[in-house]
Amino acid sequence: MKRLFLFAALLCLCVIAFSQTTADSGFSSLDAYYLGRAVAANILSSYKLYNNTELTHYVNRICQALVINSDYPAPYNGYFVMIIDSNEFNAFATPGGHIFITKKMVESTSSEDMLAAVIAHELAHIMLNHGVNIINETKVENDLSAVADWASSTAAKQSPEAARAATFRDSITGYVDVLMKSGYSQKQEFEADLEAVVLLARAGYDPGALNDMLKVLQSARGSSTGGFYSTHPSPEQRIANVEGLKFRKNDTLRYRAQRFKTFKF
Repeated sequence: MKRLFLFAALLCLCVIAFSQTTADSGFSSLDAYYLGRAVAANILSSYKLYNNTELTHYVNRICQALVINSDYPAPYNGYFVMIIDSNEFNAFATPGGHIFITKKMVESTSSEDMLAAVIAHELAHIMLNHGVNIINETKVENDLSAVADWASSTAAKQSPEAARAATFRDSITGYVDVLMKSGYSQKQEFEADLEAVVLLARAGYDPGALNDMLKVLQSARGSSTGGFYSTHPSPEQRIANVEGLKFRKNDTLRYRAQRFKTFKF
């Protein structure tokens, strides 16, 4: 009886905590991090990481240059960029701050500015809460059942990661489906492009590099239908969305042109 009472009390506390974190955006920063980790694990079950430590450090330095020039607070545990060994043109971002870029996408860039544009677009999805919004729109139908799983896992002294993963198990499945199959909405993609241009300009990169990247994707499209082409609006639509935007930027090209040339993808 005492155990039953303790479990009931724990369940009530979890319901209260769950209600508080879902009152506004649906997730706390900690929830988003654990959800993002679970989504990242799903992505890595389909892809292998590209084994190039120096290149991985390089893209993460670019990411941090963009982040420190933004107005958005960093997510719990910050951002981390990973390159996946794939010949698809694609990139993904999780609410927890994990960014994945395919090796093919990296190879298609011809400057650090274009590489920064790819990262800035994925950063924008996280900063604008697009992933969390998708999950809120397709809310788990049986929230109390999920919370009960969380309480049960906690009562059984499971790790915090396991408890949170149990809570968001349906959200994880739905979000991975969006990333890998249907993609963000056209409105969200356009918003991410516009925010990416702002991030690039503030960090001293050429804002036009996003359009340069989109033109590469446009010319490479051909008969390709998978990967990037199934999860994003057409490059033509995205080019039209940002073309003509003007931003002042600091000319820092001389600092990065040579370092970009030192990497062999």
